[in-house]
Amino acid sequence: MGENEKSIGDRLAERLVRVIESRAEDIAKVWYRDAKESIYLPNIKKIPEDQALKIATTVYKKLSYWLLPSSEKEIRTVYEKFGAAMYRRGFRMEEVVMILILVKRYLWLHLLEEGLMTTNLDLYQALDLNNKVVLYFDRAIYFSLVGYKEARSKSLEAAST
Repeated sequence: MGENEKSIGDRLAERLVRVIESRAEDIAKVWYRDAKESIYLPNIKKIPEDQALKIATTVYKKLSYWLLPSSEKEIRTVYEKFGAAMYRRGFRMEEVVMILILVKRYLWLHLLEEGLMTTNLDLYQALDLNNKVVLYFDRAIYFSLVGYKEARSKSLEAAST
């Protein structure tokens, strides 16, 4: 890929990320509306709406930061705490995964609705951004499950003593 194409791709990715970050609350509200109706998330109603919205809004508002390679340590810390908190609130492990899957899904649905990706080049660059987003969510899911399992183990140890 030539330097011009790369800078065009970088600009598109930045534009897509800015759109997501600037509309974080709106995207989070759509996510929450559908999440609380999902048969896969029966426990989402245990979280007050403002706290549930914060889960998605935090991801959307900080997307450019989360996509930096240097953020991996913070991703680990944030999502291990998230997984542990979800365990303590009575969520099943699969619900923790589904929450993050739906946050990711609504990010892309919003971009598609915006119609920002109209040319083949736009789609190619969007796929590159998608790969980075997928890696972020893969890490978020993994570390959430690590935190969840650690909290469950501690809870079981405490119950057996």
